[in-house]
Amino acid sequence: MTPDSPSPEWVDIVDSDGHVIRAVPRSVMRQLRLPHRAVYVLVFNTAGHLLVHQRTFTKDVYPGFWDLCVGGVPQAGESFPFAASRETTEELGIEATPTYLFDVRYRDEQTDVYGQVFVLRHDGPFRFQAEEIRHGEFVPTESLPRLTQERPFCPDGLFVWSEFQRRRPVGDSLLG
Repeated sequence: MTPDSPSPEWVDIVDSDGHVIRAVPRSVMRQLRLPHRAVYVLVFNTAGHLLVHQRTFTKDVYPGFWDLCVGGVPQAGESFPFAASRETTEELGIEATPTYLFDVRYRDEQTDVYGQVFVLRHDGPFRFQAEEIRHGEFVPTESLPRLTQERPFCPDGLFVWSEFQRRRPVGDSLLG
């Protein structure tokens, strides 16, 4: 790194119980696939349709994939709720406070995450962050099985969606 290059983004690394044990540059976390924290925000409109979006091709994991969640990796020392609000503001261009739903643990060959899932109801309009999102649209949730067969979707977002469906009580009026 040269004196005029930007400072690295620091993220918290967690132990097997999800407790923060140290902070490292994000690039180190990705390179070594270290377990870290993440936030996932499911965004619904008042009709109950879910916002799906295509990630840019410059993303460090799942470039160009579609996602069911807005969110990302909290900065070192940042709380999950603050990170969920910050990520929502950055990626969608809106000021909002997502509602916490549940904790989630996800691992695959690309990532190792201890996260929290949030939900937000908002009809837009959105100003998608060009560095993060290529395109976004609301879709009826009943069309998700077809969409996930037609397009590549982020596996952690699919896992979050399946957990949301499994944990949501029948008749839950959270979104309706």
